[in-house]
Formats: sequence, structure tokens, C-alpha cells
Amino acid sequence: MNRLLNIELQKLWKNRASRVLIITYFVLICFISLIASIKFDLGPFKFNAADSGIFNFPYIWHFNTYFAAWFKIFLAVVIVSMIANEYSYGTLKQNLIDGMSKKEFILSKFSTVLLFAGISTLFVFIVTLILGYTFSSYNEISIVFSDMEYLIAYFIKLVAFFSFCLFLGILIKRSAFALGFLMLWFFAEQIIYGLMGKFVFEDFNTAKSIIRYFPLESMSNLIIEPISRLNFIKAVSTQIGVENIKDYSVQFPAVFIALIWTVIFVFMSYKILKKRDL
Repeated sequence: MNRLLNIELQKLWKNRASRVLIITYFVLICFISLIASIKFDLGPFKFNAADSGIFNFPYIWHFNTYFAAWFKIFLAVVIVSMIANEYSYGTLKQNLIDGMSKKEFILSKFSTVLLFAGISTLFVFIVTLILGYTFSSYNEISIVFSDMEYLIAYFIKLVAFFSFCLFLGILIKRSAFALGFLMLWFFAEQIIYGLMGKFVFEDFNTAKSIIRYFPLESMSNLIIEPISRLNFIKAVSTQIGVENIKDYSVQFPAVFIALIWTVIFVFMSYKILKKRDL
């Protein structure tokens, strides 16, 4: 398996587009630190990001994992292109002729998915520690390393999303069409949610309880938005009479649903490849 993984990594690094996308992804995560430089003064309202609590432990684990996940589309393009290139250049067929089984092929791709997710999680961990120790008002070990479940949720979110991209790459075989389908699926889930809430159940709570089982929504639910959790946002909400009853913790049902989808995507990728005549 290590040999297969090494081959995959060599292919990716020798591909200029993939190399640029991978580097861009990690550079953008580093840019989260630039939020600390945001300051503005609008009369009576003054805002300094570094002093707002954004980088306080343990909140920073929630904040960084949520926003770092926005950049996963860069690695998604790499994964979809990785699969599409196997078909375009005929390397998949050649590998099978040379003795690689279809199961080994899928395992090598999924190993790459796990590696990407693992390295990304480690990178976010390091960046978060640096930012936290630089700006946080709290540096006690017990506080620093609390709320670490957000890192686990981040890892699972990436694995599930990249597995979906792997499945689309195998299913469609063309990177542009696969990425286009990914975008269409995202909008389809939102439209279905709106239709269920407005016309089917006439209740958005019921619609939300159903849509959470859909692939992209289940991944989104792993890490809830952190902005409304900030103290100054809560204070503003209280002043205008808006009650915040969100549960910001990582929920086990969301983790379980995302893992189930991961298994489905990998299994279906194998079944499609197994039945396909190359």
C-alpha cells in the first residue's frame, strides 16, 4: 500500500496544476492569521479582530476549522483531476494490465484522500496553536487543548467530501463535468430543503431534520458556524431581542451520517469501477 501511495503522490507532484492547487490550499489556510490585522472604527463602533476573542482558546479551534474547511475545494479539484487523468492518459488501463487490481486502485486513491485530510488537519492544528499562543488571553494547557473534537470533525469532513469527489471522478470520468455536478448537487440540496420547508411540510424544522441526511448537508453539520458564538455578537443579539439557542458542539449523529456517506462513496466507486469495461 505504501508503494501505491508513493506512486500517487509522485503523479500529483509532477502535475503542475495539482502542485499549484495544493500549495495554494495551504497558503490560504495561513491567511487566516491575517484576520488578526482587521481593525476599523465607525464612530461609536470600534472593532479589533485580535482583541475580539476570535483567537482565544478554546474558541479558536472552532473558528479555524470552520473557515479552513472553506478552502477544501482546491484539494477537491486535485482529487477529481487525479481520477480524470487516469482515464484521459490511459494509465488506469495500463496499471490494470500491469497487474494492479481494481480494489488496489480504489484503495490507493482513498489512501491519498486520507493523507490529504490528515496533513490538512495537522497543518490546521499547528497554525491554530501558533495563532492561539500569539493572541489568546488564555494559555493554560487544560484550556488550550479543550474542544479538540473540532479537529476530529474537520478530518472527517474532509475525508467525506474528498470521498464524494473520488466517487464523482470515477462515475463521470471528466473533471470539469464532475466538478460541475458537485456544484449542481450543492444547489439541489438547498432547493430540496426550500421546497420541503415551504410546500411539502410547510415547516422548515421538519425539512431540516430530513435534509441533514443528505451528503453535503451532513458534512456541513459537522462544524456549525462559529460567528454567533462570539461574546460581542451574543451581546448584540440580546440587545435586539434575538435568542440564540444553537448547540455548537460536534454532534455524534452528524459524525455518524458523514462516515456512512464516506463508506457508501468508496464502496460505490469500487462497484462502478468493477463493472466498468475499460
